[in-house]
Amino acid sequence: MAPLLEGQTVLDLASVGPAARCAQILAQYGATVVQIGPPPGRAGVQIEPPAYAYSARRGWKNARVDLKTPGGRTAFLRLAAKADVILESFRPGVARRLGIGYEEVQKVNPRIVYCSTSGYGQTGPRAQWAGHDLNYLAAGGYLACSGRRADGGPALPGATVGDSAAGGMQAAIAILAALLRRAQTGEGAYLDVSVAEGVLFLTSLYVDQYLATGERPGPGHDMLTGRYACYDVYRARDGKWLAVAAIEPPFFANLCRALGLEQWIPHQTDDTCQEEIRAALSAAFARRDRDDWVAELAPQDTCVAPVYEIEELVEDPHFSERGVFAIARRPDGAVFRQLGPVFAGAERAGRYDLPDPGATNTAELLRGAGFSDAQIERMQREGIVA
Repeated sequence: MAPLLEGQTVLDLASVGPAARCAQILAQYGATVVQIGPPPGRAGVQIEPPAYAYSARRGWKNARVDLKTPGGRTAFLRLAAKADVILESFRPGVARRLGIGYEEVQKVNPRIVYCSTSGYGQTGPRAQWAGHDLNYLAAGGYLACSGRRADGGPALPGATVGDSAAGGMQAAIAILAALLRRAQTGEGAYLDVSVAEGVLFLTSLYVDQYLATGERPGPGHDMLTGRYACYDVYRARDGKWLAVAAIEPPFFANLCRALGLEQWIPHQTDDTCQEEIRAALSAAFARRDRDDWVAELAPQDTCVAPVYEIEELVEDPHFSERGVFAIARRPDGAVFRQLGPVFAGAERAGRYDLPDPGATNTAELLRGAGFSDAQIERMQREGIVA
């Protein structure tokens, strides 16, 4: 089967963050992703991520264009005229001031799907606020409902949930929906992706609970935030941890029977004895090593799983059998493992050839947009492209 997004061209103006996450997703579905950045020496404050980040930009192309020059703006618009999707994450209003905003691109390509990602959206009192993942998780209620540090403050998340899920995945979903409508109507779209609003979706169970009932969510307020012992983490004898998520009564009953704690089965959600149940579970798990417990309990419908360190999960036999890790090779011969495509419908392969992080495809792309070799050479001499 051909890749699901084969034939779709994406111009990505971001280097990191939600837009780069979105570009990574689209590339894994087979879209041609072209990252457009400034020529060397004109990058300003733009962040250059490590070479291995974002799947080492596997399958992406690279163009260097100075968008602050008239020639660079013209080159970009020529590329945009043949593109399907544009991703940008400038501060709201910057793309318009550069002359590459949605209105300018729409004039040369009415079918374009133009996606702007920002922390708080293109409008509103916070539109110009700078921020990063932690800020959006804070503003969207995620941190307030998370576990606490020893000093009572919210614990830092172990992944960039805002950038990846609230931003990158939200943008990818919106783009795919817009491409589907365009296939039916021929109309393009402008998409205003707010990461903070994406976080609201992630916390929507609690937001809607408060709006409907007035009950204030927070750590320990509900099943999923630690109110009950059946949904918690426990230390094993070897110091490693197990995650227990026995929400449904039959699963909790299975767990209690396996641990010899049948007396607690009727009290799963009895608030008066949760600390006693936690103490009993803690004492039971402390008698054996983590992996011994997992081998015994996980197959018995107990909702038990190991809390893996990164170095453990990359060697996990289940993930290996699923083919989620791949061998990557750079043009210089360097070989290393990396995470392969993990989303449903994305083609998985055991080996990938990576682009040269120092090379550009600018001349090739500009020729495809109708520029002559002489024009390209002139722009290169003037530093407009590289």
